[in-house]
Amino acid sequence: MRTLYPYSKRALDIVISATAMLVLAPVMAVVAVLVRWKLGSPVIFRHPRPGYQEKTFDCIKFRTMTNARDAQGQLLKEEIRLTAFGKLLRAASLDELPQLWSVLKGDMSLVGPRPLEVRYLPRYSAEQRRRQTVPPGITGWAQVNGRNEISWARKLSLDVWYVDHRSLGLDLKILVLTFWTVVTAAGIAKEGHASMEEFFGTPADHGLPTSEPIKSIF
Repeated sequence: MRTLYPYSKRALDIVISATAMLVLAPVMAVVAVLVRWKLGSPVIFRHPRPGYQEKTFDCIKFRTMTNARDAQGQLLKEEIRLTAFGKLLRAASLDELPQLWSVLKGDMSLVGPRPLEVRYLPRYSAEQRRRQTVPPGITGWAQVNGRNEISWARKLSLDVWYVDHRSLGLDLKILVLTFWTVVTAAGIAKEGHASMEEFFGTPADHGLPTSEPIKSIF
């Protein structure tokens, strides 16, 4: 039932995130040591992101970039600071593992629209901003339908589609599809960018219709 969905979703988040953290603890420890060795301190990258109802939280990841700066002290472009080691972490989605803690805390969910930058909030249309009415996720409908290779209009339209069609069954299907996406390293970055180009605003109606069918790998 729809009224039970938030509770079953939260239970799923707790069980899977807690189990995954225990099982993957050795992997996370190795990644942390390698990040410290290759990129230095801090090992964890923290960045404020808007979550459920636009409440800001610290989104955490393993670092994948250096702190290289220009003569004026400004950070260089992400494409320059992203190392080969960092690209490997992103390709395997290992940089996202610390977010399991955010799921356990309740700042995030396993499935939901990805948490984007705070400065993007005023750039959304009213329709696109509805993506903030559900908890952000480690993975989401947009991530299994093109990830960073698709346009902002399509990505945000997919996020809103998820808001209108979310269910425990859809969440489970997205988790299965995410495994396939990670294994195939699909859609990691937009061509010519470290991940995705900056979002400056786009009409919401340039995305997908609300009748977008559910993707399947079967």
